[in-house]
This record gives sequence, C-alpha cells and structure tokens, in this order.
Amino acid sequence: MKSTKICVIGMGYVGLPLARLFSTKYPTIGFDVNPARVEKIMSGHDDTLEVSDELLQAALKNGFRCTTNPEDLRDCNFYIVAVPTPVDVYNRPNLKALIDASTTVGKVIGKGDIVVYESTVYPGVTEEECLPVVEQVSGLKLNIDFYAGYSPERINPGDKERTVETIQKVTSGSTPEAAGQIDAIYRSVLTGGTHKAPSIRVAEASKIIENAQRDVNIAFMNELAKIFNAMDIDTHDVIEAAATKWNFIRMHPGLVGGHCISVDPYYLIQKAQVYGVLPRIMTAARRLNDGMGAYIAHQTIKCMNKKGILVKDAEILILGFAFKENCPDTRNTKVTDIHHTLQEYTNRITIYDPWVAPSDVREVYGVDVVTEQPAGKYDAVIFAVAHKAFGALDLSGLLKTNAVVYDVRSVLPRETVDGRL
Repeated sequence: MKSTKICVIGMGYVGLPLARLFSTKYPTIGFDVNPARVEKIMSGHDDTLEVSDELLQAALKNGFRCTTNPEDLRDCNFYIVAVPTPVDVYNRPNLKALIDASTTVGKVIGKGDIVVYESTVYPGVTEEECLPVVEQVSGLKLNIDFYAGYSPERINPGDKERTVETIQKVTSGSTPEAAGQIDAIYRSVLTGGTHKAPSIRVAEASKIIENAQRDVNIAFMNELAKIFNAMDIDTHDVIEAAATKWNFIRMHPGLVGGHCISVDPYYLIQKAQVYGVLPRIMTAARRLNDGMGAYIAHQTIKCMNKKGILVKDAEILILGFAFKENCPDTRNTKVTDIHHTLQEYTNRITIYDPWVAPSDVREVYGVDVVTEQPAGKYDAVIFAVAHKAFGALDLSGLLKTNAVVYDVRSVLPRETVDGRL
C-alpha cells in the first residue's frame, strides 16, 4: 500500500480524538457536514472537551485540518467512518448518517484504498448496507478494487484516564490481507493494542454486546433498587454486603443515558427479530432503564408527601442535566424524564448544570438550564448527576425548612438525604 493518508469522517466525540491521534503519525484530515463544528475545531477548540486545546492546537500546527468539502478528501487512501447511529422515536435504527457517509466515501475512494467503519451497528450493516453504497457510487468492487474493515469505537466521554490511545481496539477486515493492514495501522498509534476479530460481523457483534451487557446488568440493579426501596432496605448496603463474595459483580443502580448503552441494544433487538428471535431480556432491560427517570421523580414526590410538603407548585431544583458526570454530553439524558414527570405537578423547576450548553439543551429538549449556581430556596433538591463541581455546593443554603433531598447517585452523606436509589 502507498504512503498512508488518513481521513476521518465525523468529527464528534469519537472522530475528533481518533483523528487527532492518527495525525501524530500520518497525514490526517477530518471531515464533517457541520460548518460550525469544523470552524470551531480549526480555531483550536473542541466543544465536546474530549480533546484539550493544547493537543488540538499542536495537531493543527503539525498539519491536521478539518473540512466540509468532500473534494479535499481525494488524496486520502485510508477512510474511517465515525458518524452517529441513533434510533428514531420508535427506537428503530436510523442509518441515515452512515449511508450519507458511505456516499461521501464512494465519491472519493480510489483503487487500493481502504474504508473502515467505527459507528456502532448490528451485525451485517457494514457489508449489507454501507459497502454496497460505496460500490454503487464509486463504480469500484469490494475486495477487487478497494477493501474494507470494521473497528468499533471505544470512547468513554469525559474519561481522562481511558483515552483513545490507551484502550484496546477490536479490528477486522474484508479479506485476511486487509484485516492485517487495518490492524497494523491502528496498532501503530495505540498503546493499548488491538484484537483482530475473525470477521467484520464478529467485530460488529462484539460492540453491540459490550453495551447490551451493561444495560442488562444495570437494569437488574435498578430492579433491585425498586424492590429494596419498597422494603425500606438501603440498596447500597446490600451491594456492599454481597460484594464480599469473590465472584459478585459490583454494579449500582442509576440513570442510563448517552449515545451507547441506552441506544445500542435496540440495534440488536431489531435485527434479532428479523431472524425470528425475540430478545426478551434485552427488551425488558431497556424498558426498565427507560422508566427510571419517572421512578426517581415519583420517589421524590413520595418523600415530599411524607414530610407534608405540598407538591403542587413546589420549588424544585435538579442538579445536573448531562447524561453522566463531568462532561457536557446530554445525548439521551434521562434527567429530562425526571423533569417531564415533575412538570405534571409544578412548573417551578430549576435545572442547574455548569457543564452543558443551555442553547443546545433548549433546542433538543425544550427545557431551560442555568449554568450559574441558583440563589433561591427550594422545597426539594434532586442530585441527579455527580459533577465534581457540585461537591462545593452548600446544599443547606439552597433548602427551605424541612426540604427534601433525593440523591440519585448516592454520593451525599446518608444522614443528609431523604431518599436515594
């Protein structure tokens, strides 16, 4: 293969860190359809905060660049597709961004080139949905004129310890030779190494079950939390006791949002039914986890009722809106379900999150978020996201007399809260 020139399509939470890493060893260009995103990256700042300004600016100085013009990609010969794969309102896989990206690749790919997909999909999407588009648009034939692979993304938003270069990556290829080339190129920039899967479909399936497994395990803990709360037993005390056994898997209840765990299982659920298999456990887990926001809201209301606090028109503060702590990512956040349920009783709800962009939250979820610490007094405070910044809050200064504190993440001293998962 000629000198490797890399193009990463999709400059989001996955694509930009990956492109920045590859740019340390290869000529690399990033492509995105969002001009504002490209302009921001080229200015040396990543709004997702996955790549520090220092690293990004060093990459730009070293020759890395981003573009919205597909014509700028023609000199590349190793294409990586890292675009979102969401679900629609009916939880059906939405492959539009993936098909659009495949069309872009088809317009610029040349003989001998390689395209690797990183977007999370069900087994078969790469070979059955994406590569036929590349063939049709390019006029080239897979495994004759060009080659392909799949290497599932492994990015943990907000995690500054397990960064892209330190995480072991699964790789695969459309031929043994292509698999070897792909594996070698990834391995050349990864300190965490690679695992070469025997086929593209195996690699696709491995990504799906990583997140489906976590979804099922968290659903089990959420179900236990509901049971033990009804029995007036502290769930975390039970977990601590059970964890003394060597083979107990320590997990905790909580809200399941984000771009992976709350979405990926639907891809496998949908595809399994095509093969005549109804995945009951995964389906039940998804239903249970999707209902936890409403459950937390009702538990808070229960605590208020016990204290004689009138829920109608009560002043309620929700701490956190991101789907996880210490990052600005609000994709599929279940905090919105807490807010939506409480709105049936009161519109006097304040959401405080210093990490998120209020304009984005307003556009996507239709709710207002404040980024400066509120100065009011509240009938109830829900500690929804464990941002480190909340550790400095003087909760007592935010509470009315006899107010309720509900701790979703169980990070506050037990004696200071009225309820927790």
